[in-house]
Amino acid sequence: MPTPSVARFAMVLLLGLGQSAVAQISSGRLQPQNQAQPSGSSHQEADDGAQDLQEKQRAEEELQKGTALTRKGDFTAAIPHLLAARGKAPNAYAASFNLAICYLGIHEFTEAIQVLSELKQEGHNGADVENLLAQAYIGNGDRKDALAALENAAAVTPKDEKLYLFVTDACSERQDFELGLRVVNMGLHHLPNSARLHYQRGILLSELDRLDQAKADFALASALGQGSEIGYVSGARQALLDGNIPAALRFAREGVKKGFQGPVLLTTLGEALLRSGVAAGEPELSEAKTALEKAVEERPNDPAAEIALGQVALIAGDLEEAIEHLQSARQIMPDQPSIYASLAKAYQRRGDVEKAQQALAILEKLNLARAEQIRSAPGDRKPSYAAGTPGEEVRPNP
Repeated sequence: MPTPSVARFAMVLLLGLGQSAVAQISSGRLQPQNQAQPSGSSHQEADDGAQDLQEKQRAEEELQKGTALTRKGDFTAAIPHLLAARGKAPNAYAASFNLAICYLGIHEFTEAIQVLSELKQEGHNGADVENLLAQAYIGNGDRKDALAALENAAAVTPKDEKLYLFVTDACSERQDFELGLRVVNMGLHHLPNSARLHYQRGILLSELDRLDQAKADFALASALGQGSEIGYVSGARQALLDGNIPAALRFAREGVKKGFQGPVLLTTLGEALLRSGVAAGEPELSEAKTALEKAVEERPNDPAAEIALGQVALIAGDLEEAIEHLQSARQIMPDQPSIYASLAKAYQRRGDVEKAQQALAILEKLNLARAEQIRSAPGDRKPSYAAGTPGEEVRPNP
C-alpha cells in the first residue's frame, strides 16, 4: 500500500508527462527532417531507422502509461510499464526516476536505491534525486547515507520547504522521530519562519513526549501561519496538547468555515470532536464522521483518519465498521499503538476474547518499544495522554 509521503511526492515531482519528440512525430505535430525517399543501399538503413522509431514509440507509450499509474498512486501496476520504457524511451531519466518513486511507494527500498544510484552515476545529481534517495535510505534504516543525501539536496536547493517535509514524513513513517527532528531542524536553519516546518517539529516533539517544546512550536506555527490552513491546524494542535478541547474545536471549525478542506485540518477536527466526549446519536459524532470521511477521500492512505473513523464507529456501536477502519490503518502503519488499543476494544465488545488479547499483546510490545525510544532520545519529556480513546480502559474479558 502506498505511503502518504511518497504519494504526495509523486504528485509533485512526476517526470515524463510532456510529449517527447517521438510522440509528437507519431501524432503528426512534428515532421522528421530529411523526408527524401531512400534508394539503393540506403533502404536497409531506412528500415532500421523505422524499426528504431517504432521501438521508441512503444517505449514512450509505456512511459506514459506508467506515469499515469504513478500519478494515481498505483505503483505496483506502474512498475512493469516503467521497466519496459527504461533504457528505451527518449526520456530515460523520467522512466528511471518514476520507477524509483514506485519502488519507494511499495517499500522496495533496495531497488529504489539501486535505480537512483544509477541515475547519479549517469550524472543526474539534482535535488529531486537526492531527496528521493534520502527517503529510500531512511526506509532501509541507513541513517548516515540518508543524511548525506539530504545534505546534497539541501546544498542545491536549501530553501525548498518540501524537501525537508518529504524527508521528515519518511522519518515519521518509520517512526524514527529523532532523525525527523534532525531533518526538520536542518530545514529551519534555512527557513526559520516556515510555519509548516515548525508545525512538523511540533508533531515530532509530541511523539517524543517533549510536550512543552511541542506546544511552543505549534504556537509559533499558528502565529506565522495566521489565517492559513496550517495556522488553524497548529492552533488546534496546541489546544489539544493543553487539554483545551473547546479551543481546539474553535480553531478547527473556523478553518473549515474559512474554506480550508485539507485532510490534516479535517482529521484534526475529527480528533478534537472525539476528545470532546461525544456520544452515540449526538450531531457532533456525525460531524466528526463527515470530516474524517472527507479526509480519507482526499488522502486514502492516511492512518490517522482511519484510526479516528474506527473510533467513531466504536462510539456508534458499529463494531464491524470499526474493525475495518482500524485494520486499514494497520496495513498503512502497523507500528501505531493507538490502532491496537481501539482494536482490543472492538474485539472485546464483539466477544472475541482471543483477538482482543492478541491486540493487547501487540499494544504492550509497541508501548515498551516507544517508551525505550523516548527514554533514549535527548531532551526533556513529560507524560503524554494515552494512545487510545480517552476515558476508557481496555481489559479483555475473563
